[in-house]
Amino acid sequence: MKSQRLFPGVILIGFGLYFFLEKSGIEVFQGFFTWPTLLMIVGIAFLVQGYGARDYEAILPGVILTGFGIHFHVVNKLKIWPDHIGIFILIIGLGFVLRAKETRSGMFHGFLLILVSVMLLFYDKIMSWLGLLENGVFTAWKFWPFILIAIGLFFIFQKKKK
Repeated sequence: MKSQRLFPGVILIGFGLYFFLEKSGIEVFQGFFTWPTLLMIVGIAFLVQGYGARDYEAILPGVILTGFGIHFHVVNKLKIWPDHIGIFILIIGLGFVLRAKETRSGMFHGFLLILVSVMLLFYDKIMSWLGLLENGVFTAWKFWPFILIAIGLFFIFQKKKK
């Protein structure tokens, strides 16, 4: 049985620090009293549970919540940070990869999500590179969402090999 004391402990410490710092009015932390910080606290608690208690299934939600919290904190502060759906898919893919590193399952899912996110994040550059090629490739590129759907259906309906 996995130890369940780390997660609630980190949650209580994190929320306690959050509310203490909010009430103390320390100028350095003024921009952090928002809901993305609460996402990060819960995400960090999941990560501590995942790595500290070897409850590796907690790594995925930990990466997702921490990553989303970081994203919402920096998206309007850093001009180089992308405000795009691809960043969310990238964070989820990284969560799958980090969990798979410990559980030895789900690595393919993580790399597939990372591949899709890279295609989304760099869509304009990919399109300009494909512009140098023939129009046939360009036309096929328009239908890549349908290609993803077809591959997904293949995975769902393929028969297991015995």
